[in-house]
Amino acid sequence: MSVDERRGRGRPRSFDEGDALDRAIHVFWAHGYEGASLSELTGAMGINKPSLYAVFGSKEELFRRAVARYGDTYAARALATLEQPTAYAVIESYLRVAVDASTSGGHPPGCLSIQGGLSNSPANSDISEILTDYRAAIEGALAKRLARAAEEDDLAPGTDIAALARFAATLSQGLAVHAAASADREDLHASVDIAMQAVAAYTPRRRSTSGRCAEPHSR
Repeated sequence: MSVDERRGRGRPRSFDEGDALDRAIHVFWAHGYEGASLSELTGAMGINKPSLYAVFGSKEELFRRAVARYGDTYAARALATLEQPTAYAVIESYLRVAVDASTSGGHPPGCLSIQGGLSNSPANSDISEILTDYRAAIEGALAKRLARAAEEDDLAPGTDIAALARFAATLSQGLAVHAAASADREDLHASVDIAMQAVAAYTPRRRSTSGRCAEPHSR
């Protein structure tokens, strides 16, 4: 919905709310919550400060809205990997999507859920909690999918589902940090190759999603 439609009376604001949020995402992504000044945000969004406060309420609320929109777009790619047919393919696809998403053009490198709150002060602990909850939701969805795999005998007996999901989530976040530091995409995929050798020990059905050999120590 455009801001013109939401206001209803008075002088209309001539900007699209969704487009403004997309631009705010990039500012928060590049500079983090604390590093993103109101001037940078309003400049990127094409609005003035009174309009920002009138529509979004506050910088924190703008960030909350930006993270939610980010989840509807970028995080959807990660969640789509849970549809892969085997546990091995789920984890591999999840990690490779993380690499590609963190290194693709059109947005800052890395991941908003990491870059947005790397150095928040105690005064902005709510921001860290927003991002922690965001990452926890994705990790929880991954754990739920791996629990289903265990029920289907697609994981080795006794596999610690929560630990395996956390391993994949932690590696995904680490890949994003390295991507933000300008790591090469192929080097990051090589790290995924190593990780998948470890995952193979827990996954009897090793169906790869990338065309790379799924057996350990085969490269």
